[in-house]
Amino acid sequence: MESIVLPGEQVPAQHVNLKLGPGLLQLSSETQQQAKSAPVIATRSGVLNHSANKSKWWVEGNSRRYVPASQESVIGVITGRSGEGWRVDIGSAHPASLDGLAFEGATKRNKPSLKVGSLIYARVSLAHKDMEPELECFDAQTHKADGFGELKDGFVLQCSLQMSRLLLDPKHFLLPLLGSRFPLEAAVGMNGKVWVSTKETKHTIAIVRCIEAVDPDGGGMDETNVKKFLIKLDI
Repeated sequence: MESIVLPGEQVPAQHVNLKLGPGLLQLSSETQQQAKSAPVIATRSGVLNHSANKSKWWVEGNSRRYVPASQESVIGVITGRSGEGWRVDIGSAHPASLDGLAFEGATKRNKPSLKVGSLIYARVSLAHKDMEPELECFDAQTHKADGFGELKDGFVLQCSLQMSRLLLDPKHFLLPLLGSRFPLEAAVGMNGKVWVSTKETKHTIAIVRCIEAVDPDGGGMDETNVKKFLIKLDI
């Protein structure tokens, strides 16, 4: 049964390795021992979710503006230089910063050459309500690119934040279904942006049309109707 929470409401999130996602905040405590049992409250309204072992908790809402959360993957557009790095538009209230060394193998002499308008796939490394979000283009544990970095060619489309979360769910039918019809590459950002790359223009158009049709903010089409839709598109 789904549990709806409101801002300020206490959440029963407890685990030895507790990780809080978007919409949740653990109140500060004076000692480290108290911090482990400090109460967790919701910071926005939505549906309360948790992983199978209850180590990860988050609130899923359908807000229009993206609110950055640590460890989330996003797609952004370079808007300008900022010292040794870049300013990036990720659709949040404030632009994010991306350091020139936040790439696999990057050094002061060997940095990626990004220009205004370049697309990047990055991970939010710092997200705080009183600070600008910070991004990095490598996996924090392995320090390998792991798919992050500049996105070249392809096409970017905007969808609802709820749709982006659905596409990131391995159990969701859409991307595997499209991948079984034709080869494609895709990167999905939690900020409601999807990058796709195919060999044929008609396949790119089909992906865009299908995502728009399945999006809960659009038609909310199910798998059976998507298959019929693809037949109409002759794919």
